[in-house]
Amino acid sequence: MAAHLTTGIPPRLLMWQRVRAYAVPPSMIGTATARRAVGDWAGACAAARVDVDLDLRAVRDRHGTDVLTRLRADLRRLAPDLLRWHMPRAAPDGRLRPGLTILLARYATSGLPLELVVRTPPVWASAGQRMALAVREGPARFGAGTPPGPPPHRNPYRNPYRNPYRRPGPHPHPHPDRRFRLDLHRHLWDAARSPELALRCGAAAVPPGADSPWADSTWAVSRWAEEAELLCEAEGRPRGAFTVRLGGGRAAVLELFAPDDSHAPAFRPVAGEPSPRDVAALPVLPEAAARVLPDLELLRAGLAVPGELHPLVAGRLAPYAADPGSYAGGRGGPVPVAGAASSPGDPHRVECRGEVHRIALRDGVLTAVDHDPAELRREELLVALGGPALPCLRAIDRAHRTPEALPAVRERLRHGDVAAALAVVEGLLGPRAVLRDGPLREEWEEAAVGRIGQGLFRSGLVDRHPAAAGREAPGTARATPAYRPRPGRGIPRDMTRKQGSRGRPRTGQFR
Repeated sequence: MAAHLTTGIPPRLLMWQRVRAYAVPPSMIGTATARRAVGDWAGACAAARVDVDLDLRAVRDRHGTDVLTRLRADLRRLAPDLLRWHMPRAAPDGRLRPGLTILLARYATSGLPLELVVRTPPVWASAGQRMALAVREGPARFGAGTPPGPPPHRNPYRNPYRNPYRRPGPHPHPHPDRRFRLDLHRHLWDAARSPELALRCGAAAVPPGADSPWADSTWAVSRWAEEAELLCEAEGRPRGAFTVRLGGGRAAVLELFAPDDSHAPAFRPVAGEPSPRDVAALPVLPEAAARVLPDLELLRAGLAVPGELHPLVAGRLAPYAADPGSYAGGRGGPVPVAGAASSPGDPHRVECRGEVHRIALRDGVLTAVDHDPAELRREELLVALGGPALPCLRAIDRAHRTPEALPAVRERLRHGDVAAALAVVEGLLGPRAVLRDGPLREEWEEAAVGRIGQGLFRSGLVDRHPAAAGREAPGTARATPAYRPRPGRGIPRDMTRKQGSRGRPRTGQFR
C-alpha cells in the first residue's frame, strides 16, 4: 500500500526540521563560539564533539613552517559547530552520514599536497555522532614532482618521517569523497567566509520553470554553471563535461559552454551517450553545490524561523525567509517539532479514588505527595504480589517507562547529546530516579552500548563491528580465514614465489 502524506510536508523537510532542532543544540553553539572567539580552536572542537587527530609539530617537521602557518590560520577560522551544522546527513533519522572523509582544505607543498579532512566513523561506531579532524598527504596532481628527500633535522631527537596525523584506527574510506567535499565551499565551515552563504546557496536566484527537467525545488540549478566552473578550475581542467549525482545510482552528464572566456558559462546535456568509464573520469559536482541549502528550504516552507537556525546562517538567510506557507497550515508560525520536550510541571494532578492527587518531585524522585509513605509501601507490596495498583502509582510507572518526553530523549540520544537527554529525564523523574524496564531504559542501554563501540573504534582495538569479528568455528581456538591473503605489492617477486611454493618450509628457502 502506498504511503500518503497526512500533513502535506515532504519527509525530507521533516527530517531536516528534527536535525535542526536536536543535532546542534544552542549550548554547543554558544560554547564553541566562545572558545573560538579567544583563539582556542581545540576547545571549540571539543565543545562541538570533534576529535583532533593531527600533530602540528609533525606537520612543521615534514612540510615546513609556511604550510603550518596556513594550516593554523584555517584552524583558527574553523567553526566546528557550523561544520557539524552543514555535514551530510542520512535519512530517515538525520544522523551523520557514516564512513565519510570530507576534504576541507588543500595546501600545496614542494612534494605531495597536504589535505585537511574531517572523518565520520562507520555506522557501528557512530553512536556518539563524533567527528575527527585530521590531515593527510593527498595524491600528486597537475604535474607535481616526486616527493623530496628527507627534510632537514630541526631537532636531532625527532623523527623527520613522523606521521603528521594520529589516526586511532583504520577508517573504512580514508580517501576524500568526490561527492561530499567542502574545500570549494569554505562558507560552510569557515567563520570568516560565512557572508558568502546567501550568494553561494542561490537564495536570490529564480527557480526553474515547471517545464524544466530540474523543476524539483531541491536542486540548485541556477548555481550549477558557476559552481561547475569553479570545480573545473580547482581540478586544473578546462571548461568541459561534469556529472551531477541524482541518487539511486543515476547521474546526469552535462557540459559547460560559452562563446568565449569573457562570457558567463551555461550548461547543457552532452551530445551522445558516454561510456561508464568516461563518466567515472569526469569531475563530480559536490552535493553542497548541487542541492538547495536545507535551511533555505525550511525558511521558504515556513517550517522554521531565523531564530531557530545557527547564528552564522540566520543572519544571511533572514531576508529570504517567507511567510508561513501551505505547510504551516496558515497558523501564523512554523510547525512545532514532533516530540519536543514539554515541561512536566510540579506538581502533576491525577484522579485517584475519587479525588485529585498530586505527583511531584520530592527528595530527587517522583512520588505521590498526597499518600502516606507507609500506605505507598503497602500498595507497592500489593502490586509486587499481583494486585491492582493505585492510579497515582500507575502514573508514576508510566512516567518511568514511557514518558511523554520519550521522543525528545530518543532524538537527543541519537544525535549524541547525552547531557541534554539526561537533563530532560532528570527534570521529569528526578536526579535520584532509577529507571524501570521499558522503552526509556532500552534507549539508554542502546546508547551506552553504542558508546562502547565508539570507544573501541577510537582506541584502534577493532576496525569493524565486534559482532562481525572473530567468528570462530565450534571447537577451534581461533577463526580460520576463508580466503588466502593477497601478498602486498612491495614484496619482491622471489619472496612471493617462495611463499606460494608447495615444498616444505626448509626446502622452500632454496628454490
